[in-house]
Amino acid sequence: MADYKLNIGDTAPTTIACATYPDSSETTLTDYAGKWVVIYFYPKDSTPGCTTEACEFRDRQANGGMDNGTVVLGVSRDTIASHQRFATKQELNFPLLSDPDEALCRAFDVMQEKNMYGRTTIGVERSTFIIDPAGVVRAVWRKVRVKGHVDLVLDKLTELKTVI
Repeated sequence: MADYKLNIGDTAPTTIACATYPDSSETTLTDYAGKWVVIYFYPKDSTPGCTTEACEFRDRQANGGMDNGTVVLGVSRDTIASHQRFATKQELNFPLLSDPDEALCRAFDVMQEKNMYGRTTIGVERSTFIIDPAGVVRAVWRKVRVKGHVDLVLDKLTELKTVI
């Protein structure tokens, strides 16, 4: 098991700015203080697994799976233009953060060594975090498998909201 720098109970990094689609403004997690935040990191726009994950978050949010006090944020290293095409095509109902310099990815420790086709690279490890209104990390999923993941996140979010 890997040793990660960011774990449950840690304060989430809040001051790293990323460009946000749809309005291209800069945002930080500080902008969401006082709200529950589900922030998920994914490798690349418009790839099969990333599209499935984004659409599942979209559908759960649209169908009342998350209350209005919860913010969903998707993060990848893709550009705002790529996010725009992806979000428009998939009709996403939550912001996507563009992190081309990997500052937010590194702060959440999702840049990890990967082995693809016998070649070692560094890339985004699909990961999801739940952050409480006080900015504390309350749940972490690393090396996420897309199938059923959003349901696990929503179940945990519901549980956390009843005890915190």
